[in-house]
Amino acid sequence: MIKNALDEKTIQTIKQKMSEGLLPQWVLSDPQIHELELQKIFGHTWQFLAHESELKESGSYVTRWMADDPVLVVRNSKGEIKAFLNSCTHRGTHLCTADFGNKKTFTCPYHGWSYNLDGDLIGIVAGNKVYGQEMKKDEWGLRPIPKIGIYRGMIFGNLDPHAIPLTDYLGDMKWYFDILLGRSDGGMEVRGVPQRWVAQANWKMTSENFAADPYHVQTTHRSTVEMGISPKDPLYAGYGHQVVLGHGHGINVITSATGQSAHPFQGMPESMWPMFKRNLNPEQFEILSKTTVFVGGVFPNLSFVSPVHGTEGHLHNYLNFRVWRPLGPDKVEVWCWFMIDKAAPEEYKEEAYKGYIGSFGPSGTLEQDDTEIWARVVQASKGIMARDKTLSYNNVFNYLMGFDRVEPDENFPGPGVAYPTCYLDALSRSMHEYWLEMLTRDLHIEGGENH
Repeated sequence: MIKNALDEKTIQTIKQKMSEGLLPQWVLSDPQIHELELQKIFGHTWQFLAHESELKESGSYVTRWMADDPVLVVRNSKGEIKAFLNSCTHRGTHLCTADFGNKKTFTCPYHGWSYNLDGDLIGIVAGNKVYGQEMKKDEWGLRPIPKIGIYRGMIFGNLDPHAIPLTDYLGDMKWYFDILLGRSDGGMEVRGVPQRWVAQANWKMTSENFAADPYHVQTTHRSTVEMGISPKDPLYAGYGHQVVLGHGHGINVITSATGQSAHPFQGMPESMWPMFKRNLNPEQFEILSKTTVFVGGVFPNLSFVSPVHGTEGHLHNYLNFRVWRPLGPDKVEVWCWFMIDKAAPEEYKEEAYKGYIGSFGPSGTLEQDDTEIWARVVQASKGIMARDKTLSYNNVFNYLMGFDRVEPDENFPGPGVAYPTCYLDALSRSMHEYWLEMLTRDLHIEGGENH
């Protein structure tokens, strides 16, 4: 039972403020809201676990998390992808603690129970002596994650057995993922292992920062402008279209002041361009040809960015996936993947990876900029004024950029509601509206308490 996190009056207040383009600051720092998010959002949404290229052969496995639930993802002997709660069914021990590897069986370090790649219990220490014939091993296999879905090599899990199919949840985002993940022969592959670290931040803010907020680039990443890495034009990250999709998803398709990219096909080798034309439809091909940066997200906590980095003659492109695992209202564990086209030249892949390491991850220049800002947001959101639910201190965030002023571009060739600028809060507002919808779905309020 979660008491006092949301009552009917509070819900109506949040809705009213959101309808005005505002969001109460206290929703970032409230511990009860966080607990409700784990239950109502992370217990019912599709969450990214891994890419198929991380599980190249039978016995390959990775260990991941869905908020507080540890997950073991394996490729079995038939080549199928399976995912289980990474917890021994005997006493609940965290079964496999390695990040990745290859095994035929998984043995619990506590009492020695062992499981095969299909999650079946196959071994019990002294089983015939201590359990006798009553022990039915087929009843004590690993517990499968209720739903697993794969799209373009991306493996997602859902803890809700009644959740809608992954393809329905992704909706029109699939069209854009086809550009990012399906443009070249063989698709994408993960290079290296995902970096991960803990940051002082709220998962909603980090998700929004990547998916919906190119506006921060000119200020937060000012050092890249001063070093000549980014353009001096203060509007450069705002050119293009912000596309609002269903279920809180969205993407920014950033071009330039001319509507074209100075570097066609994100600076990728010209030898690959015919491949893009084969694999994409004409509208997707057109968008890829003129886009400098794709950046967006899948609700609740998957973000991605496909940038152009480097100097003239040494440009490179890659795809960075990241998951914001909530550890509390003011703490996230960041998981960060580097992906690139399998068909790209090997030298190009290596140079792109070096560019990624220099920009993202705990040692990356852009990452350090963002991490400091995120910490400042949560630090300033913990006090009496910020957490006052009556809003008597006017403690609300401003999401008024473009509010009721920017009309959708009906001529944009891709699906979704596309606005002709990326300096806009339309996607942020959509994310928070879906957040509130999920948070209050089937929420029973009795006497001011939520059950």
